Amino acid sequence: MTTPTKVTIRLATLTDLPAIQSLYAETGLDDGIPLPLAAAEDMFRRFESYPFYKLWVADDGAAIVGTYALLVMDNIAHEAKPLAVIEQVAVGTRVQGAGVGTRMMHHAREVAAAKGCYKLMLSSNVKRTKAHDFYDKLGFTRHGYSFLVEFDRADADEQR
Repeated sequence: MTTPTKVTIRLATLTDLPAIQSLYAETGLDDGIPLPLAAAEDMFRRFESYPFYKLWVADDGAAIVGTYALLVMDNIAHEAKPLAVIEQVAVGTRVQGAGVGTRMMHHAREVAAAKGCYKLMLSSNVKRTKAHDFYDKLGFTRHGYSFLVEFDRADADEQR
């Protein structure tokens, strides 16, 4: 484990995508098979059409060492307070355990609170027990059940 001296959490840019894609592959997100770069660039541009869907990076000055996405959604229930969802969390293997993930999750909490969200949530694959322990230590609580219907990737691509 290498401890980064200083990590800045900032909004990702289009030029960060190759590094982000490498993190996804390194950490096994999407079974280690990220989108082709051109498709990722198209999706990144599409994020701009959402009221608040942001991709963030943890930058240690020399490299992108972590990333996460945060979606803030408006809500009719809960006194019309929005809710936030964390997705696509990845921390480079050489800095896991060095506080990068903690910094990113604290940042997500700060952003969600500043947006007036009534809750911040995430889901994690049942097999990722180390990640579950990490989220427990950060004060996330296991709440309810997560249900899912998976679609074939090719079918999803056709729907776009």
